[in-house]
Amino acid sequence: MAKRKSMSSKMAQRKKPAPKLETSFCCPFCNHPDSVACTIDLKLLVATAVCYVCEEAYHTTAHYLTEPVDVYYHDWIDACEKANQDDECFKRQRRVSSDDDDSDA
Repeated sequence: MAKRKSMSSKMAQRKKPAPKLETSFCCPFCNHPDSVACTIDLKLLVATAVCYVCEEAYHTTAHYLTEPVDVYYHDWIDACEKANQDDECFKRQRRVSSDDDDSDA
């Protein structure tokens, strides 16, 4: 007769480790791959993303859950997109106001 399998052998299986997140990124200004490094200083509560090629930098506040991916994608890239939208809105307003000035004259 064969020996029965014990329950402990099924429970002893190890959990798979969580996948590693990226720590170096592509710069949104110069588009060099793996040129942006993110550092987080929890003592000062500051997170920094710096491009080593074009020397662009972004600083933001950090907390104990902050990861380098969060600093790059959720803070720096979102800030760049917001700045571009604000710039486009400013250009539209300027065009509209300059068109109004020409029609009055």
